[in-house]
Amino acid sequence: MPTILAVSGSPSPVSSTHQVLTLAAERLAARGHRVESLAVRTLPAAELLRADISHPQLADAAALFAAADAVVLATPVYKAGCSGLLKSFLDVLPQFGLEGKVVLPLATGGSLAHVLALDYGLRPVLMSMKPRAVSESFFVHAGGIRRGPGGFAGLEPETEALLHEATDAFADLVESLTEGATDGVTGATGATGATTPAVRLVPAA
Repeated sequence: MPTILAVSGSPSPVSSTHQVLTLAAERLAARGHRVESLAVRTLPAAELLRADISHPQLADAAALFAAADAVVLATPVYKAGCSGLLKSFLDVLPQFGLEGKVVLPLATGGSLAHVLALDYGLRPVLMSMKPRAVSESFFVHAGGIRRGPGGFAGLEPETEALLHEATDAFADLVESLTEGATDGVTGATGATGATTPAVRLVPAA
């Protein structure tokens, strides 16, 4: 089975973004995929900002990224854009660091207006890195998240079902491309694709 790297661009280990990414990773692992994880917040900040790829931790992270067949990128939306943490990490990678890989963009945000950050902010960055395909983006609105005394307590049933659907579609795409069945795939675009797939919206509660 292909190896999938789950990358968290959240500055917090207990954020909704990290939790949504964890749920997606568990779904992928349950399908038999080998899932590795990388929290960008654990990388040395000064070296990350300097793009000092000679630092052992950054070099290891870049190698982990390069070895993956597919990548799930999760980010909170700040000021209508992906986190600076995620963008800084993508900047460290080679110009065509996504070449040959399938990508699933995930994001969380407090307003449905922030969904535009995926297609108009993050997707152009990803496409510049020459991915093999980009699966339909998935955006989780705050209304789709259940809160408890300790913070995140899970997703609303409808939101969880949609996340599973998006994750399964991504897994299907990864598996079909890995097997060489690239023709007739829908809901995604390659590096030279002429269309941009819609972002999956999660209605506010």
